[in-house]
Amino acid sequence: MRQFFPPAALRRTLLAAVCGLTLLQAHAAAPLSTIVTPGYARVMVGDFEVTPLSDGTADLPMVDLLQNDKAATQAALAKAHLGTPTTTSTNAFLVNTGKRLVLVDTGSGALFGPTLGKLVSNLKASGYQPEQVDDILITHFHPDHVGGLAANGQIVFPNAVVHADQRDADYWLDAANKAKAPKDFAGFFDGAEVSLRAYIKAGKFQPFDHNGEVVPGISSYSSYGHTAGHTSYVVESKGKKLVILGDLIHVGAVQFDKPSVTIAFDSDGKQAYAARTAVFGKIAKEDDLVAAAHLQFPGIGYIRANGKSWTWTPANYTVRP
Repeated sequence: MRQFFPPAALRRTLLAAVCGLTLLQAHAAAPLSTIVTPGYARVMVGDFEVTPLSDGTADLPMVDLLQNDKAATQAALAKAHLGTPTTTSTNAFLVNTGKRLVLVDTGSGALFGPTLGKLVSNLKASGYQPEQVDDILITHFHPDHVGGLAANGQIVFPNAVVHADQRDADYWLDAANKAKAPKDFAGFFDGAEVSLRAYIKAGKFQPFDHNGEVVPGISSYSSYGHTAGHTSYVVESKGKKLVILGDLIHVGAVQFDKPSVTIAFDSDGKQAYAARTAVFGKIAKEDDLVAAAHLQFPGIGYIRANGKSWTWTPANYTVRP
């Protein structure tokens, strides 16, 4: 029986196809990559460069923590394609004014688990060093905002002065308040004390007791309720503003639609809700850019009024040379 051999051109085509299949099979078997890109971004506010920094994420039982009907919370999370527990970002913000380098909040340091405490490594990846930071503005003394100040009792930012509202300092650094607080919050007091101790001893802690400019170009804006001295900060340059909210909101999928929902971490839920309403109203009216500590990284966007609720629009991402 006569055998059929395809012409040379066809043989080459078939050979290429077979080789291609082999390559596809090899690529399909490649191991998963575990590399995570550096957790920082850039945005300009007038002449100021703002670098959102990721401290990492934590899985939190938001269905239990949010003071809301649990089924309603679960439904809102599911609508946003979020699971339970809910992966939650912790963000801080580095502001380069051209004259000073200012860090707003410092992440968790070693006060939480291994998925947090990434701020310093991401700060370095972004092109800066801890010793370059001139000032640190603290929104409040919860451990995921002050924990990065110290490591093993030592100052992490050796040339920085720490600023925070006097009310928060008076509350969280007072042993009598710790004794009266629920046991679940004892660690919060311990975290604040161990984080601030070295700065206070070195004369590098300067609390303030009124709204106004803390450092040139950045002003404090009282938003009490989440804690006794919870503070937002307004960054302003060339007529452009960025409002750094701190913990005025934790879960956008729930609290933008239903802003009355508070969280178990709020010291005064009613006051926290009132502060959220007041600050959001001012932001929406003035069309300011917003930065939030616990919205999905980088946590930068815009808030719009929508009746009695709010809508969140993430800022458009851009890469600048």
